Amino acid sequence: MSPQVGEPAPDFTLDDTHGTPVSLSGLRGTPVVLVFVPFAFSGTCTGELCELRDNLEAFQAAGVHLAVISCDPKFALRAWAEKEGYAFDLLSDFWPHGEAARAYGVFDEASGHALRGSFLVDAEGVLRWSVVNPRGQARPLSAYREALASL
Repeated sequence: MSPQVGEPAPDFTLDDTHGTPVSLSGLRGTPVVLVFVPFAFSGTCTGELCELRDNLEAFQAAGVHLAVISCDPKFALRAWAEKEGYAFDLLSDFWPHGEAARAYGVFDEASGHALRGSFLVDAEGVLRWSVVNPRGQARPLSAYREALASL
């Protein structure tokens, strides 16, 4: 079950593409958009993240930290980030496998990957917006823009 808007966002600590631990609580004081994706290098995920990459200034202008979370290992995420030029955090939820995705209610137990869930956490750590899309359905950039405008 996903956390509800108005509730504290579940904390986590995950490694970035270089093995540096990043925790949600460590980002407190800054709003954060968490973007869960199923697989590195897949077509829909790459399309979504390239759109975010190309519109990163919208997040920066709003003072929002963008973090993408996948159950892929950090080495795959690093290769993906280098290939596509992603300048935002890619965090590995590889082990314990899918623990952060489970906390946000977006882990698919049958296939072992995260669903397409996005969450806006305010500077105090409270969930302010979320969207979870079914398999194969990309999240529109307009949804992120609306969420950022609500800050």
